[in-house]
Amino acid sequence: MLPELRDILFLDIETVAITENFEQLNERMKVQWARKASFLKRDESQTDEDLYNQRAGIYSEFGKVICVGIGMLFDHESGSIGLKTKSFYGDDEKALLCEFKNVLEKLDSSSLKLCAHNGKEFDFPYLCRRMLVNDISLPAVLNLSGRKSWEIPHLDTMEMWKFGDYKHYTSLDLLAAIFNIPSSKNGIEGSQVNSVYYKEKDLVKIKDYCERDVVVLSQLFLKIKGHSLIPSQNIISA
Repeated sequence: MLPELRDILFLDIETVAITENFEQLNERMKVQWARKASFLKRDESQTDEDLYNQRAGIYSEFGKVICVGIGMLFDHESGSIGLKTKSFYGDDEKALLCEFKNVLEKLDSSSLKLCAHNGKEFDFPYLCRRMLVNDISLPAVLNLSGRKSWEIPHLDTMEMWKFGDYKHYTSLDLLAAIFNIPSSKNGIEGSQVNSVYYKEKDLVKIKDYCERDVVVLSQLFLKIKGHSLIPSQNIISA
């Protein structure tokens, strides 16, 4: 396997609102959400409560991580590239973040790089903020304090695709479509995660979706780098 493909941890996170509904927030946080919601676009009929159900999980101050999916490339016995995936998921955010941190700290921090789609704007800062909220010290690969921009070991496939063009957001699903990468949206998509978690109470469904996103992310990274897709038989879920 080429050096540029080694020591990359591909990741994706799934997040939901910190409580099932707006009324379960304490009074102090209700005031804070009302302030936040006043800046959000909405239809005339939408209340602060409606916006909370739909969008709170996007914001780390009002959301929590329920799943972290990861993947790493390896040299498959077939002679081509393989991918191993694993997920940390559950209702206990602190426990799953500690598990994820333990994995990061077992890897060589001097060479490890993290890769996510829109990771620099969402996944990486969200993980850092929620770790701090849960009194978890940041692992070296996420602790950017004092680092120069070129020293930050983070890769972002959306940034790679922009080639310096910062005009718009390009979804992982759109890029998967144009590169003929099988979609991860098999019965669920990101906007439904909050409902699947609180209404259906189906964490496994969310975990499976998160891992599929990690696969799509890894495949996209390879295509952007000019490599072939990983055969499905070379993808292993731990």
